[in-house]
Amino acid sequence: MKGGIMIKKIGIACVAATLLLGCTGNRSDKTGDHLGNIEDGDQVEEASWSVDTASGDLFLLVGTYTSKGGSEGIYLFRFNGETGEADSLGMAKVDNPSYLTLSPDEKFVYAVSEEDGKRSAVHAFILDKQRGQLELLNSRPVNSGGPCYITIDSRGRNIHTANYGGGSISSIRVDEDGSLAQGTLVMSFRGSGPDPKRQESPHVHSVKYTPDGQFLFAADLGTDKLYRFEVNDTPFEGQPALRESSYTEWGVPPGTGPRHFDFHPDGGRYLYLLGELSGEVIVFDYHRGALRQKQVIQADSLGARGSADIHVSPDGRFLYASNRLQADGIAIFAIDQEEGTLTRVGYQLTAEHPRNFVITPNGDYLLVGGRNDDKIQVFSVDRETGLLTDTGKDIRVGQPACLKFAALK
Repeated sequence: MKGGIMIKKIGIACVAATLLLGCTGNRSDKTGDHLGNIEDGDQVEEASWSVDTASGDLFLLVGTYTSKGGSEGIYLFRFNGETGEADSLGMAKVDNPSYLTLSPDEKFVYAVSEEDGKRSAVHAFILDKQRGQLELLNSRPVNSGGPCYITIDSRGRNIHTANYGGGSISSIRVDEDGSLAQGTLVMSFRGSGPDPKRQESPHVHSVKYTPDGQFLFAADLGTDKLYRFEVNDTPFEGQPALRESSYTEWGVPPGTGPRHFDFHPDGGRYLYLLGELSGEVIVFDYHRGALRQKQVIQADSLGARGSADIHVSPDGRFLYASNRLQADGIAIFAIDQEEGTLTRVGYQLTAEHPRNFVITPNGDYLLVGGRNDDKIQVFSVDRETGLLTDTGKDIRVGQPACLKFAALK
Protein backbone atom coordinates (compact mmCIF):
# COMPACT_ATOMS: atom_id res chain seq x y z
CA MET A 1 0.00 0.00 0.00
CA LYS A 2 1.46 3.37 -0.99
CA GLY A 3 0.10 6.92 -1.11
CA GLY A 4 -3.48 5.80 -0.54
CA ILE A 5 -3.53 3.23 -3.34
CA MET A 6 -3.19 -0.52 -3.56
CA ILE A 7 -1.77 -1.99 -6.75
CA LYS A 8 -2.00 -5.59 -7.90
CA LYS A 9 -1.46 -7.44 -11.16
CA ILE A 10 -3.89 -10.17 -12.06
CA GLY A 11 -3.37 -12.86 -14.66
CA ILE A 12 -6.49 -13.28 -16.73
CA ALA A 13 -8.16 -15.38 -19.34
CA CYS A 14 -10.16 -14.18 -22.28
CA VAL A 15 -13.75 -13.17 -21.57
CA ALA A 16 -16.34 -14.46 -24.01
CA ALA A 17 -18.29 -11.75 -25.76
CA THR A 18 -21.05 -11.85 -28.31
CA LEU A 19 -20.79 -9.83 -31.48
CA LEU A 20 -23.71 -8.96 -33.68
CA LEU A 21 -23.30 -6.89 -36.81
CA GLY A 22 -25.86 -5.24 -39.04
CA CYS A 23 -25.67 -2.93 -42.02
CA THR A 24 -28.46 -0.83 -43.44
CA GLY A 25 -29.01 2.15 -45.61
CA ASN A 26 -31.95 3.36 -43.53
CA ARG A 27 -32.27 6.83 -42.13
CA SER A 28 -31.52 7.29 -38.45
CA ASP A 29 -34.98 8.53 -37.54
CA LYS A 30 -35.97 4.88 -37.31
CA THR A 31 -35.12 3.02 -34.11
CA GLY A 32 -31.94 0.95 -33.86
CA ASP A 33 -34.03 -2.22 -33.48
CA HIS A 34 -34.29 -2.62 -37.25
CA LEU A 35 -30.61 -3.48 -37.67
CA GLY A 36 -30.11 -6.91 -39.26
CA ASN A 37 -28.56 -9.68 -37.20
CA ILE A 38 -25.54 -11.58 -38.53
CA GLU A 39 -24.96 -14.90 -36.86
CA ASP A 40 -21.79 -16.98 -37.03
CA GLY A 41 -21.20 -18.26 -40.54
CA ASP A 42 -23.52 -15.77 -42.20
CA GLN A 43 -22.15 -13.50 -44.89
CA VAL A 44 -21.69 -9.91 -43.76
CA GLU A 45 -23.70 -7.53 -45.88
CA GLU A 46 -21.56 -4.64 -47.06
CA ALA A 47 -22.78 -1.13 -46.37
CA SER A 48 -24.15 0.62 -49.44
CA TRP A 49 -22.10 3.79 -49.31
CA SER A 50 -18.74 5.17 -50.40
CA VAL A 51 -16.13 6.71 -48.12
CA ASP A 52 -15.03 9.43 -50.53
CA THR A 53 -18.07 11.69 -50.52
CA ALA A 54 -18.90 15.05 -48.94
CA SER A 55 -16.15 16.56 -46.84
CA GLY A 56 -16.90 16.85 -43.15
CA ASP A 57 -18.70 13.50 -42.95
CA LEU A 58 -17.82 11.39 -39.91
CA PHE A 59 -18.46 8.07 -38.27
CA LEU A 60 -20.55 8.44 -35.11
CA LEU A 61 -20.13 5.63 -32.58
CA VAL A 62 -22.72 5.33 -29.82
CA GLY A 63 -22.24 3.33 -26.64
CA THR A 64 -25.43 2.42 -24.81
CA TYR A 65 -26.94 0.76 -21.76
CA THR A 66 -28.48 -2.58 -22.67
CA SER A 67 -29.67 -3.91 -19.31
CA LYS A 68 -33.14 -2.32 -19.54
CA GLY A 69 -33.79 -3.40 -23.12
CA GLY A 70 -34.27 -1.25 -26.20
CA SER A 71 -30.57 -1.34 -27.04
CA GLU A 72 -28.14 -4.14 -27.84
CA GLY A 73 -24.65 -2.64 -27.91
CA ILE A 74 -22.53 -0.18 -29.90
CA TYR A 75 -24.25 1.55 -32.82
CA LEU A 76 -22.42 2.96 -35.82
CA PHE A 77 -23.74 5.87 -37.89
CA ARG A 78 -22.52 8.07 -40.68
CA PHE A 79 -22.92 11.73 -39.68
CA ASN A 80 -23.10 14.45 -42.31
CA GLY A 81 -21.05 17.37 -41.01
CA GLU A 82 -22.76 19.81 -43.36
CA THR A 83 -26.46 18.93 -42.90
CA GLY A 84 -26.43 17.41 -39.40
CA GLU A 85 -28.19 14.26 -40.62
CA ALA A 86 -27.16 10.68 -39.85
CA ASP A 87 -27.51 7.26 -41.49
CA SER A 88 -27.39 4.02 -39.52
CA LEU A 89 -24.67 1.60 -40.61
CA GLY A 90 -24.46 -1.22 -38.12
CA MET A 91 -24.30 -2.49 -34.56
CA ALA A 92 -21.96 -4.63 -32.47
CA LYS A 93 -23.72 -6.56 -29.74
CA VAL A 94 -22.12 -6.23 -26.31
CA ASP A 95 -23.48 -5.75 -22.79
CA ASN A 96 -23.65 -2.20 -21.40
CA PRO A 97 -20.91 -0.55 -23.48
CA SER A 98 -21.35 2.70 -21.56
CA TYR A 99 -18.06 4.31 -22.62
CA LEU A 100 -15.84 4.09 -25.70
CA THR A 101 -12.46 5.27 -26.89
CA LEU A 102 -10.61 4.97 -30.20
CA SER A 103 -6.98 4.20 -30.90
CA PRO A 104 -4.99 7.23 -32.12
CA ASP A 105 -5.04 5.90 -35.70
CA GLU A 106 -8.79 5.13 -35.37
CA LYS A 107 -8.28 1.54 -36.52
CA PHE A 108 -9.61 0.15 -33.25
CA VAL A 109 -12.43 0.88 -30.81
CA TYR A 110 -12.31 -0.08 -27.14
CA ALA A 111 -15.42 -0.32 -24.99
CA VAL A 112 -16.15 -1.08 -21.35
CA SER A 113 -18.94 -3.35 -20.23
CA GLU A 114 -20.25 -1.53 -17.16
CA GLU A 115 -21.07 -4.56 -15.03
CA ASP A 116 -20.24 -5.86 -11.57
CA GLY A 117 -16.76 -7.12 -10.74
CA LYS A 118 -17.19 -10.61 -12.18
CA ARG A 119 -18.71 -9.56 -15.51
CA SER A 120 -17.04 -6.20 -16.09
CA ALA A 121 -14.81 -6.20 -19.16
CA VAL A 122 -13.03 -4.28 -21.89
CA HIS A 123 -13.66 -5.21 -25.53
CA ALA A 124 -11.43 -4.47 -28.52
CA PHE A 125 -12.99 -3.99 -31.97
CA ILE A 126 -11.61 -3.37 -35.44
CA LEU A 127 -13.25 -0.33 -37.03
CA ASP A 128 -13.57 -1.33 -40.68
CA LYS A 129 -14.03 2.07 -42.26
CA GLN A 130 -14.29 0.70 -45.79
CA ARG A 131 -17.37 -1.36 -44.97
CA GLY A 132 -18.66 0.69 -42.03
CA GLN A 133 -18.51 -2.17 -39.52
CA LEU A 134 -17.16 -3.16 -36.12
CA GLU A 135 -15.45 -6.53 -35.77
CA LEU A 136 -14.64 -8.00 -32.35
CA LEU A 137 -10.97 -8.74 -31.71
CA ASN A 138 -11.04 -9.93 -28.11
CA SER A 139 -12.12 -9.11 -24.56
CA ARG A 140 -10.46 -8.98 -21.16
CA PRO A 141 -11.89 -8.70 -17.63
CA VAL A 142 -11.44 -5.45 -15.73
CA ASN A 143 -11.26 -7.23 -12.35
CA SER A 144 -13.11 -4.39 -10.66
CA GLY A 145 -16.72 -3.27 -10.52
CA GLY A 146 -18.53 -0.73 -12.66
CA PRO A 147 -16.04 0.46 -15.31
CA CYS A 148 -17.62 3.67 -16.62
CA TYR A 149 -14.82 5.41 -18.56
CA ILE A 150 -11.94 4.29 -20.77
CA THR A 151 -8.94 6.06 -22.27
CA ILE A 152 -5.87 5.13 -24.33
CA ASP A 153 -2.39 6.63 -24.60
CA SER A 154 -1.05 8.49 -27.64
CA ARG A 155 0.87 5.42 -28.84
CA GLY A 156 -2.19 3.18 -28.68
CA ARG A 157 -0.42 0.74 -26.36
CA ASN A 158 -2.07 1.22 -22.96
CA ILE A 159 -5.73 1.20 -21.93
CA HIS A 160 -7.04 2.49 -18.59
CA THR A 161 -10.55 2.26 -17.17
CA ALA A 162 -12.16 4.26 -14.36
CA ASN A 163 -14.10 1.84 -12.19
CA TYR A 164 -16.91 3.55 -10.29
CA GLY A 165 -18.06 0.53 -8.30
CA GLY A 166 -14.57 -0.71 -7.50
CA GLY A 167 -13.06 2.69 -6.71
CA SER A 168 -10.10 1.83 -8.88
CA ILE A 169 -8.23 2.19 -12.18
CA SER A 170 -7.55 -0.89 -14.32
CA SER A 171 -4.71 -0.87 -16.85
CA ILE A 172 -4.34 -3.27 -19.79
CA ARG A 173 -1.62 -3.41 -22.43
CA VAL A 174 -2.54 -3.35 -26.12
CA ASP A 175 -0.73 -5.68 -28.54
CA GLU A 176 0.57 -4.66 -31.96
CA ASP A 177 -2.55 -6.00 -33.69
CA GLY A 178 -4.84 -3.86 -31.50
CA SER A 179 -5.99 -6.74 -29.31
CA LEU A 180 -5.89 -6.62 -25.53
CA ALA A 181 -2.96 -8.39 -23.88
CA GLN A 182 -3.26 -10.69 -20.88
CA GLY A 183 -2.59 -9.25 -17.45
CA THR A 184 -4.53 -6.47 -15.73
CA LEU A 185 -3.03 -3.99 -13.28
CA VAL A 186 -5.60 -2.73 -10.76
CA MET A 187 -4.96 0.36 -8.63
CA SER A 188 -7.47 0.68 -5.77
CA PHE A 189 -7.93 3.88 -3.78
CA ARG A 190 -9.03 4.68 -0.23
CA GLY A 191 -11.09 7.41 1.36
CA SER A 192 -14.59 8.91 1.48
CA GLY A 193 -16.48 12.20 1.31
CA PRO A 194 -19.17 14.00 3.32
CA ASP A 195 -22.17 12.52 1.47
CA PRO A 196 -22.90 9.16 3.20
CA LYS A 197 -24.91 7.84 0.24
CA ARG A 198 -22.75 8.90 -2.70
CA GLN A 199 -19.33 9.25 -1.10
CA GLU A 200 -19.09 6.33 1.32
CA SER A 201 -16.03 5.06 -0.57
CA PRO A 202 -13.91 5.87 -3.64
CA HIS A 203 -15.82 6.06 -6.94
CA VAL A 204 -13.37 6.78 -9.77
CA HIS A 205 -15.46 8.26 -12.58
CA SER A 206 -13.01 9.28 -15.32
CA VAL A 207 -9.39 8.96 -16.44
CA LYS A 208 -7.65 11.03 -19.08
CA TYR A 209 -4.13 11.74 -20.33
CA THR A 210 -2.77 15.27 -20.36
CA PRO A 211 -2.42 16.73 -23.88
CA ASP A 212 1.34 16.13 -23.86
CA GLY A 213 0.79 12.50 -22.84
CA GLN A 214 3.17 12.72 -19.87
CA PHE A 215 0.59 12.28 -17.09
CA LEU A 216 -2.66 10.45 -16.41
CA PHE A 217 -5.30 12.21 -14.30
CA ALA A 218 -8.32 10.59 -12.64
CA ALA A 219 -11.42 12.10 -10.98
CA ASP A 220 -12.77 10.37 -7.85
CA LEU A 221 -16.37 11.29 -7.05
CA GLY A 222 -16.25 9.45 -3.74
CA THR A 223 -13.21 11.13 -2.18
CA ASP A 224 -13.39 14.65 -3.70
CA LYS A 225 -9.95 14.22 -5.21
CA LEU A 226 -8.05 14.36 -8.48
CA TYR A 227 -5.25 11.79 -8.82
CA ARG A 228 -2.19 12.08 -11.05
CA PHE A 229 0.40 9.56 -12.26
CA GLU A 230 3.48 10.04 -14.38
CA VAL A 231 3.73 7.96 -17.53
CA ASN A 232 6.49 5.38 -17.85
CA ASP A 233 7.63 6.25 -21.37
CA THR A 234 9.86 3.22 -21.93
CA PRO A 235 8.57 0.35 -19.79
CA PHE A 236 10.34 -2.99 -19.96
CA GLU A 237 8.27 -6.10 -20.55
CA GLY A 238 5.93 -6.57 -17.60
CA GLN A 239 6.48 -3.09 -16.17
CA PRO A 240 3.44 -0.87 -15.55
CA ALA A 241 2.65 2.01 -17.89
CA LEU A 242 2.28 4.38 -14.92
CA ARG A 243 4.86 5.19 -12.26
CA GLU A 244 3.40 4.21 -8.90
CA SER A 245 5.91 6.36 -7.03
CA SER A 246 4.66 9.49 -8.83
CA TYR A 247 1.16 9.25 -7.32
CA THR A 248 -0.09 12.75 -6.43
CA GLU A 249 -3.51 13.96 -5.38
CA TRP A 250 -5.37 17.27 -5.22
CA GLY A 251 -8.39 17.82 -2.99
CA VAL A 252 -11.40 19.84 -4.12
CA PRO A 253 -14.13 21.40 -1.93
CA PRO A 254 -15.93 18.73 0.14
CA GLY A 255 -19.08 17.45 -1.53
CA THR A 256 -17.95 18.37 -5.07
CA GLY A 257 -18.16 14.81 -6.36
CA PRO A 258 -15.62 15.10 -9.23
CA ARG A 259 -16.98 13.37 -12.34
CA HIS A 260 -15.54 14.44 -15.72
CA PHE A 261 -12.87 16.96 -16.75
CA ASP A 262 -11.43 18.44 -19.91
CA PHE A 263 -8.29 20.32 -20.90
CA HIS A 264 -8.20 23.52 -22.90
CA PRO A 265 -7.11 22.78 -26.49
CA ASP A 266 -4.38 25.45 -26.33
CA GLY A 267 -1.72 23.07 -25.02
CA GLY A 268 -3.84 22.11 -22.02
CA ARG A 269 -3.13 25.36 -20.16
CA TYR A 270 -6.32 24.95 -18.14
CA LEU A 271 -8.16 21.99 -16.68
CA TYR A 272 -11.93 22.22 -16.19
CA LEU A 273 -13.47 19.82 -13.64
CA LEU A 274 -17.22 19.20 -13.30
CA GLY A 275 -18.61 18.22 -9.90
CA GLU A 276 -21.58 15.89 -10.21
CA LEU A 277 -22.84 16.62 -6.69
CA SER A 278 -22.01 20.32 -6.38
CA GLY A 279 -22.98 21.19 -9.95
CA GLU A 280 -19.90 23.40 -10.13
CA VAL A 281 -17.12 23.77 -12.67
CA ILE A 282 -13.71 24.21 -11.06
CA VAL A 283 -11.08 25.92 -13.20
CA PHE A 284 -7.39 25.10 -12.71
CA ASP A 285 -4.23 26.46 -14.22
CA TYR A 286 -2.28 23.47 -15.51
CA HIS A 287 1.49 23.32 -16.08
CA ARG A 288 3.72 20.25 -16.36
CA GLY A 289 1.61 18.01 -14.18
CA ALA A 290 0.74 20.63 -11.57
CA LEU A 291 -2.65 22.24 -10.85
CA ARG A 292 -3.60 25.56 -9.28
CA GLN A 293 -7.28 26.24 -8.60
CA LYS A 294 -8.41 29.67 -9.79
CA GLN A 295 -12.22 29.73 -10.16
CA VAL A 296 -15.40 27.94 -9.09
CA ILE A 297 -18.60 28.67 -11.04
CA GLN A 298 -22.06 27.13 -10.97
CA ALA A 299 -23.25 24.96 -13.88
CA ASP A 300 -26.35 23.59 -12.11
CA SER A 301 -28.20 26.39 -10.34
CA LEU A 302 -31.00 24.08 -9.09
CA GLY A 303 -28.89 21.82 -6.90
CA ALA A 304 -30.10 18.66 -8.66
CA ARG A 305 -26.82 16.84 -7.90
CA GLY A 306 -26.67 15.24 -11.33
CA SER A 307 -24.12 17.13 -13.43
CA ALA A 308 -22.57 14.79 -15.97
CA ASP A 309 -20.31 15.71 -18.88
CA ILE A 310 -18.02 18.60 -19.80
CA HIS A 311 -16.23 19.65 -23.00
CA VAL A 312 -14.36 22.65 -24.37
CA SER A 313 -15.18 23.70 -27.94
CA PRO A 314 -12.46 22.87 -30.51
CA ASP A 315 -11.59 26.57 -30.91
CA GLY A 316 -11.19 26.96 -27.13
CA ARG A 317 -13.72 29.81 -26.89
CA PHE A 318 -16.58 28.06 -25.08
CA LEU A 319 -17.19 25.40 -22.45
CA TYR A 320 -20.28 23.20 -22.12
CA ALA A 321 -21.45 21.21 -19.08
CA SER A 322 -24.50 18.93 -18.93
CA ASN A 323 -26.93 18.62 -16.01
CA ARG A 324 -29.47 15.90 -15.22
CA LEU A 325 -32.37 15.24 -12.81
CA GLN A 326 -33.88 18.76 -12.97
CA ALA A 327 -34.13 21.14 -15.96
CA ASP A 328 -31.98 18.69 -17.90
CA GLY A 329 -29.74 20.62 -20.24
CA ILE A 330 -26.36 22.14 -20.98
CA ALA A 331 -24.82 25.17 -19.31
CA ILE A 332 -22.83 27.32 -21.74
CA PHE A 333 -19.79 29.40 -20.74
CA ALA A 334 -17.50 31.79 -22.58
CA ILE A 335 -13.79 31.26 -21.87
CA ASP A 336 -11.56 34.25 -21.22
CA GLN A 337 -8.73 33.80 -23.70
CA GLU A 338 -6.13 35.39 -21.41
CA GLU A 339 -7.03 33.79 -18.08
CA GLY A 340 -9.08 30.70 -18.96
CA THR A 341 -11.83 31.73 -16.56
CA LEU A 342 -15.52 31.26 -17.33
CA THR A 343 -18.54 33.52 -17.78
CA ARG A 344 -21.94 31.91 -18.11
CA VAL A 345 -23.65 32.98 -21.34
CA GLY A 346 -26.59 30.61 -21.72
CA TYR A 347 -28.43 27.41 -20.94
CA GLN A 348 -29.92 24.93 -23.43
CA LEU A 349 -32.65 22.49 -22.38
CA THR A 350 -32.19 18.98 -23.79
CA ALA A 351 -33.78 15.54 -23.78
CA GLU A 352 -33.95 13.76 -20.44
CA HIS A 353 -30.73 12.61 -18.80
CA PRO A 354 -27.95 14.12 -20.99
CA ARG A 355 -25.26 11.78 -19.69
CA ASN A 356 -22.82 12.46 -22.51
CA PHE A 357 -22.32 14.80 -25.45
CA VAL A 358 -19.80 15.41 -28.21
CA ILE A 359 -18.83 18.33 -30.46
CA THR A 360 -17.93 17.85 -34.12
CA PRO A 361 -14.24 18.56 -34.87
CA ASN A 362 -15.20 21.63 -36.91
CA GLY A 363 -17.27 22.98 -34.01
CA ASP A 364 -20.49 23.29 -36.05
CA TYR A 365 -22.60 20.72 -34.19
CA LEU A 366 -23.04 19.47 -30.65
CA LEU A 367 -24.74 16.09 -30.20
CA VAL A 368 -26.37 15.15 -26.88
CA GLY A 369 -27.31 11.64 -25.77
CA GLY A 370 -30.67 11.82 -23.97
CA ARG A 371 -30.47 8.46 -22.23
CA ASN A 372 -34.01 8.33 -20.85
CA ASP A 373 -35.61 9.59 -24.07
CA ASP A 374 -33.80 7.06 -26.29
CA LYS A 375 -32.44 9.64 -28.68
CA ILE A 376 -29.48 11.78 -29.65
CA GLN A 377 -30.28 15.44 -30.26
CA VAL A 378 -28.34 17.38 -32.88
CA PHE A 379 -27.73 21.04 -32.03
CA SER A 380 -26.13 23.58 -34.32
CA VAL A 381 -23.54 25.81 -32.65
CA ASP A 382 -23.37 29.55 -33.10
CA ARG A 383 -19.61 29.98 -33.43
CA GLU A 384 -19.76 33.61 -32.29
CA THR A 385 -21.95 33.26 -29.18
CA GLY A 386 -21.56 29.58 -28.32
CA LEU A 387 -25.34 29.20 -28.09
CA LEU A 388 -27.13 26.09 -29.34
CA THR A 389 -30.13 25.56 -31.63
CA ASP A 390 -31.99 22.25 -31.85
CA THR A 391 -32.03 21.16 -35.50
CA GLY A 392 -34.79 18.61 -34.87
CA LYS A 393 -32.71 15.93 -36.62
CA ASP A 394 -32.86 13.42 -33.78
CA ILE A 395 -31.03 10.10 -34.03
CA ARG A 396 -33.07 7.30 -32.47
CA VAL A 397 -30.98 5.02 -30.23
CA GLY A 398 -32.02 3.21 -27.08
CA GLN A 399 -30.30 4.42 -23.89
CA PRO A 400 -27.38 6.38 -25.47
CA ALA A 401 -24.54 6.76 -22.97
CA CYS A 402 -21.40 7.70 -24.94
CA LEU A 403 -20.83 9.47 -28.27
CA LYS A 404 -17.56 9.44 -30.23
CA PHE A 405 -16.61 10.66 -33.70
CA ALA A 406 -14.11 9.15 -36.12
CA ALA A 407 -12.98 10.31 -39.55
CA LEU A 408 -14.40 8.46 -42.55
CA LYS A 409 -10.92 7.60 -43.82
